[in-house]
Amino acid sequence: MTIDLVKRMGAFVLLCLVQALVLNQIHLFNCATPLLYIYLVLGFPGTHPKWAALCWAFLLGITVDTFANTPGVAAASLTAIAAIQPYFVRLFIPADQLDDSLPTMSDMGFVKYVAYAMTLVLLYCMLFFTLEMFCFFNLLQWVECVLGSTLLTLVLVLTLESIQRK
Repeated sequence: MTIDLVKRMGAFVLLCLVQALVLNQIHLFNCATPLLYIYLVLGFPGTHPKWAALCWAFLLGITVDTFANTPGVAAASLTAIAAIQPYFVRLFIPADQLDDSLPTMSDMGFVKYVAYAMTLVLLYCMLFFTLEMFCFFNLLQWVECVLGSTLLTLVLVLTLESIQRK
């Protein structure tokens, strides 16, 4: 086993526990819930095998679904984000640096990392809450959930990224 696999497994377990025990209990203004487990998918390098990223994302999503009682919503949303994540990495990291770089704040720079993370977190929250509500009868509540959860998740991702890289 490589050290990368051990680190990824540790992050998997830690993110699942934090999400299940702490973050699923937070519902600011009855709509905004931080979905921090997307941080694992944000950290996949652009050269990471796509099949491995999809497997990690699906397993993480189905584990979160088990604890959060959201049958398949997190698994479907996280797998979709893992499928498009390598293309977003290529947008923010030049092709000549793709082999050496990781999608981190220290490698990409603050502005590029914030844009990268915000885009993927927003897409994830849109997909997650669309599948969870499965209707647009209450469009205002959907927008509040998406924007509130995106903001909370992004703040936690940036905090975790700055702590981890120091």
